[in-house]
Amino acid sequence: MNNAEFIIESAVRAGIDVCFANPGTTEMPLVNALDTVSGMRSVLGFFEGVCTGAADGYARMAEKPAMTLLHLGPGFGNGIANLHNARRAKSPMFNVVGEHASWHLPYDPLLAMDIEALAGSVSAWHRTVKAPETVGRDTKEAIARAFSGKIATLIAPNDFQTATFAGAADRDPAGQGDHASGIDSALIEQAAAMLSSGKRSALILGGQALSVKGLMTAARIRAKIGCDLFYDTFPARLEQGAGLPDIYRIPYLPEMALETLKPYEAVLCLGTRAPVAFFGYTGLPSVFISERQDRLVIDRGDSAIIDALSRIADALDAPLDVDAAILSALKRPEIPSGKLDGAKACTVLAALQPANAVVVEEAITNSLAYHAQINGCPRFTLLSLTGGSIGQGPASATGAAIACPDRPVIDFQADGSAMYTIQALWTQARERLNVTTLICSNRSYDILKLEMARAGILTPGPNAGRMTDLSGINWVKLGEAQGVSSVSVHTCEEMAHALETALAEDGPHLIELVL
Repeated sequence: MNNAEFIIESAVRAGIDVCFANPGTTEMPLVNALDTVSGMRSVLGFFEGVCTGAADGYARMAEKPAMTLLHLGPGFGNGIANLHNARRAKSPMFNVVGEHASWHLPYDPLLAMDIEALAGSVSAWHRTVKAPETVGRDTKEAIARAFSGKIATLIAPNDFQTATFAGAADRDPAGQGDHASGIDSALIEQAAAMLSSGKRSALILGGQALSVKGLMTAARIRAKIGCDLFYDTFPARLEQGAGLPDIYRIPYLPEMALETLKPYEAVLCLGTRAPVAFFGYTGLPSVFISERQDRLVIDRGDSAIIDALSRIADALDAPLDVDAAILSALKRPEIPSGKLDGAKACTVLAALQPANAVVVEEAITNSLAYHAQINGCPRFTLLSLTGGSIGQGPASATGAAIACPDRPVIDFQADGSAMYTIQALWTQARERLNVTTLICSNRSYDILKLEMARAGILTPGPNAGRMTDLSGINWVKLGEAQGVSSVSVHTCEEMAHALETALAEDGPHLIELVL
């Protein structure tokens, strides 16, 4: 066995069974190892941002890491935007990056660069293998960190990959990471005291608190004290729909977020930090909770947050059985009619998305009405743009579909951000994934227009105007060229028919929503 085979075998024995890859010359031993070692599904991405975004979506749904295989520093750099999103989502991931042969690096070949500098910006653990003999130790450490819920990046020189593995003692299965430690009792007591004070309270939930178990435990607290429940503007994963408590999104715009949270005298953040504005705006605070409000943050991204919720509920003597009256009833919106716009597209989606769907939401400015209508939909899972780096949607939907092959995946997608990782369509077609991509085709970077208006620029000049103009993309041809069945629709009725057709058929589909 060589070291490349050991790396793949170690990942498989630890429970990693999918590798999203865009390899090159320096990774050829690892590519060959994918054949000599059984148990790893290899998925090719035409762009590294597709690979890293797919690994993120996979991790959010499978609740375990995938492996990525990337080519040198430039390849890792191409994937770094979605690694940033994955880091913000607290998604685990095992990245393996090929490096030049150790004897070739001193000559400064063209593709040489400081891979560790890049890896350090998004990885909780990263290391370049320094000798063939350390591959076993380094691989075990990387995989253990991935299974502890982190992004781990192993950088392996090409000649060390081909060397014979020389560490039989290191072939024990990699550890599954550290067990989550409990949350200090003093914090639990402080939270219970704050919530039982009689003040109007809000719970802002994130991470595992947005799981079914987390939400139902939060519903116990709500039943006891009458608090309101909110989720992060961009949750990594949210279980939502009928039978779960009503929960509301914190608005993106700071003025709206401040107004939404202003009535509450006490705010408890569980599994997330205090909400922060996306950008800094003169005259507006960066944090949406003021100093006049009582605030407590218990920011844990692991399962300990579920225990914390339960302990808080018990301390409040909250009921174990939640009255159905405080849970969302099944109530879909009516399908609108006539010419499509952003709000109507949201309503059609909410009216038709099937039970158990996975909805990846990167519709940006066109998604506002969607979040207001989904509490009464049949149960589904929502993934969103955690790090704000656009181009997450198509890639994340790809990974989610591989993690959950029996669940329909819908990518509700802005046209501008879709172009960043549009190559994901090819992977969806190649893998025959059940992903339906809804392109909100307004032919514009509307979010930039919004920010210009906020800056007082109501009539942009010709150059600024060109920066927001996305006209000229033929989405049907673009989808079909990559093997995806594609249509363009202009009305609510056409959208409803196309969506129902896509969901009834196997394989990927693209629907351009002309807004």
